[in-house]
Amino acid sequence: MDFSNYEEENVDKNANSLLSSALGSMADGPKDSEEQASVEKKNVEEVLASACLAPAQSLWTTDAAGSVRLRIEEACPEEPITVHQMFKASVDKYGKMYALASKKNNKWEKITFLEYYQSSRRAARSFLKLGLERFHGVAILGFNSAEWFFSAIGAIIAGGIMTGIYATSSPEACQYVASDSKANIIVVENQKQLDKILQIHDRLPHLKAIVQYSGCPQQKLSNLYSWAEFMELGLDVSEKELDDIISSQRANQCCVLIYTSGTTGTSKGVMLSHDNITWTAHHASRVGNILPADTMQESLVSYLPLSHIAAQIYDLWTGIQSGGLVYFAQPDALKGSLIRTLQEVRPSSHMGVPRVWEKMMEKIKEGISQCGYVKKKLVTWAMSVSLEVNQKYTQRNAEKPFLFSLADSLVLEKLRAELGFSCCQKFFSGAAPIGSETVQFFLGLNIRLYEAYGMSESTGPHFMSGPKAYKPPSCGKVLPGCRYKMADVDSDGIGEICFWGRNIFMGFLNMEDKTREALDEDWWLRSGDLGRIDEEGFLYITGRIKELIITAGGENIPPVPIEEAVKKELPFISNAMMIGDKRKFLSILLTLKCNIDMETMAPTEELSLEAVKCCQQLGSQATKVSDIIGGKDKEVYQAIQEGIDRVNSAATSNAQHIQKWTILRKDFSVSGGELGPTMKLRRHVVLEKYQKEIESLYK
Repeated sequence: MDFSNYEEENVDKNANSLLSSALGSMADGPKDSEEQASVEKKNVEEVLASACLAPAQSLWTTDAAGSVRLRIEEACPEEPITVHQMFKASVDKYGKMYALASKKNNKWEKITFLEYYQSSRRAARSFLKLGLERFHGVAILGFNSAEWFFSAIGAIIAGGIMTGIYATSSPEACQYVASDSKANIIVVENQKQLDKILQIHDRLPHLKAIVQYSGCPQQKLSNLYSWAEFMELGLDVSEKELDDIISSQRANQCCVLIYTSGTTGTSKGVMLSHDNITWTAHHASRVGNILPADTMQESLVSYLPLSHIAAQIYDLWTGIQSGGLVYFAQPDALKGSLIRTLQEVRPSSHMGVPRVWEKMMEKIKEGISQCGYVKKKLVTWAMSVSLEVNQKYTQRNAEKPFLFSLADSLVLEKLRAELGFSCCQKFFSGAAPIGSETVQFFLGLNIRLYEAYGMSESTGPHFMSGPKAYKPPSCGKVLPGCRYKMADVDSDGIGEICFWGRNIFMGFLNMEDKTREALDEDWWLRSGDLGRIDEEGFLYITGRIKELIITAGGENIPPVPIEEAVKKELPFISNAMMIGDKRKFLSILLTLKCNIDMETMAPTEELSLEAVKCCQQLGSQATKVSDIIGGKDKEVYQAIQEGIDRVNSAATSNAQHIQKWTILRKDFSVSGGELGPTMKLRRHVVLEKYQKEIESLYK
């Protein structure tokens, strides 16, 4: 297809329809008054006068080649730009600065923003040579790397749609994503990932080529290329051909697909536009106080799955937008090497999902427990001082007492350095709710965890904590330029959180029913989450509608607060999941904290050091799960019952009392299927997998 005349043929004749479409969105969207709507209309006109957008009739679409009206309002009037425009602007500003760092042969190798851009263009030309069609997918399956980034950017600027596949995905899950996105090319990391694709490639009618970016393929196939071979392919594709495709791209068209991890059923392809990506990267970085590189270059370590929107926005898109330096962790980062990488890099900011922060907390607790008496007392004192002061002084720059400064310089600075955080100023948590125990523990290290709340459908964060908006245990305030409303609010001020803004997705690919279900009658995005907003505008998540347990007596019970309370009372418990939907009473499934097999990442039978110490304090000598389950260990069973009794005593009604409980033989894990790739609890999997154990509780 020739895109060279796209602008001349379409821009002029679409100008009026673009303006009327954008202004039409004002009627669909929220407005506080006619006067405000008039002001917003004027701002929209000014923005659209300088913006070239594809014609669109609706705020949503399920067609990969479709376009949408943008939700441009007074609060977010910035001119829409494409991913390429954002990248090119950063190259113009930061071209000579380092952008990406990869460790090879035990040495960090860095490339500049200009080299990053040139490699992405070269990858784009190679994709075109392989036959990438407009709005077809390029799927990327593997651990974070410079090649992952080149493939992502290259796919987009070549006119395709980039989608990540979780490295833990089964061949069947890979097939679903590749087929749904009509992937022309699949980029895999290594032989292990390649083997998955070779199992299903004959069921992918759109697939034209496979590229392996780490190591050389062991097989010799006509459509299989090493990374070096791939990057040579596009040399005879002209720069003009690529530029013509780039110039035809519009900010209200799809460029990224994020597949939900399937915690509630079939994965859905979340369609994100160029504007979704570029606008969110700009505003999220501002709230998180991520500084532009010409002020101070930020550095971070990339290790979380880039298939997930949280890591993608933080590592890839915000990295480009702000001019940050991204270091790639080793593939075994979550098996233990992450701390070593952090110690080497000493990043200025860091993001983790709650489970990562919990694992760090457990590791530190283990270390403290093995200290001598005097050192243990000193650390405990310093952390208690830090926690008390940080809870009292919520403003980061508030003047702190001398005792706090003494504790920080004598003890806490050293602890943070051991984690690789000696230079880190901003710490973020996202992808799932984080427990209050974890937040308080890190406050004791003088580390403030800024929680972000949003969805794949909101391009990541819609609410964020940051240096200027911090109030634990809230998720912060709504991003500037975004809106929210609370639907079906009850007497306690709790309702469903609904979103509006430039970050709201285009729709679910090929799923009209699911798209309509996600949007209300006024086109607000329904989160499915329950929460409340305080008088200062801070959001507190209280539960999830689909997770609500409705007992046989008709009582609505949010399980998460009760589960968290049980885990707080019983520190040797790893996971707790409430049961009781349509039942006469509540029960709970419990798992014990265990060591992890670092090869398979599966939980072992061996109790963790923390769990063993807890057992010893109870008078138990248990070191394995089998020492406890089935009522073998009376001390542990008695402690669990007493802990649950304490939780029940704080319940607001008898219906919220836990009547029965059982300990499962294995902890929940990604490999076991109970946890998703970002460590979210997959309740439907647990219900199915442990049906026998659940039914025994109700006999």
